[in-house]
Amino acid sequence: MGTVVSIRLGATAGDAAALDGGAQPRIPALETRATVEGVFRRWDEQFSLYRPDSELSRVNRGQVRLTQASDTLRVCYALALDWRDRTDGVFTPHRADGAIDLSGVVKSLAIQEAGDLLAARGAGDWSLNAGGDILVSGHQAPGQDWLAAIVDPADRQALLASVPLARPLRAVASSGSAERGEHIWTTVDGGVSPYRQVSVFGRDIVTADVLATTIIAGGEDALNRSTENFEIEVLAVLRDGSLLATPGLRAGPA
Repeated sequence: MGTVVSIRLGATAGDAAALDGGAQPRIPALETRATVEGVFRRWDEQFSLYRPDSELSRVNRGQVRLTQASDTLRVCYALALDWRDRTDGVFTPHRADGAIDLSGVVKSLAIQEAGDLLAARGAGDWSLNAGGDILVSGHQAPGQDWLAAIVDPADRQALLASVPLARPLRAVASSGSAERGEHIWTTVDGGVSPYRQVSVFGRDIVTADVLATTIIAGGEDALNRSTENFEIEVLAVLRDGSLLATPGLRAGPA
């Protein structure tokens, strides 16, 4: 998917004691890594537009009709269309050149599937990070929430904030121009988003990912609609470097 995926396993009180005694963790690290790698590899092979042999690339070339595509692809496309409706058309799976681009939902769906598999294998405390989009479960250590580090888009070595990921907001996704340039088509006047970077904290990673893109693309109007209609918190970096934070983040530690 053109990004780095990392996984961290936390420790419950029982696991920490076992590790101190030299025992193996509940789920072997190599098994955990293989599980996560397998999920992301499969999604990448099917949906990457950087792979000419992916199913979505073949659909865009007209080699496979959309109506004849796999159930997985058609379900993802339907999900993206549903989000287009829920965001008043700001989020869209259609590029300006007419190609179908499902990257706005696919990465977060891969994160969610990998998390579901870890939970099914008995992992209760973990953090999945795919290119800065993060989903967590449980705690990093007994009584200690996972922290999401939000990077300064003007200085990728500096942090703007470290935000605890606590229930019900266990996911965060960021979108912007700092790493990939101006790659998101916007609906705002002038064609330039007022935000250089937007981080959305939500209950699930798909919602957080979609709305981060939506707010970048739709500007202030999209931010207002998103915060009114969804249970999210937002940290946005404006073009002049100033910060905008919703009340839940302003009340918490920075």
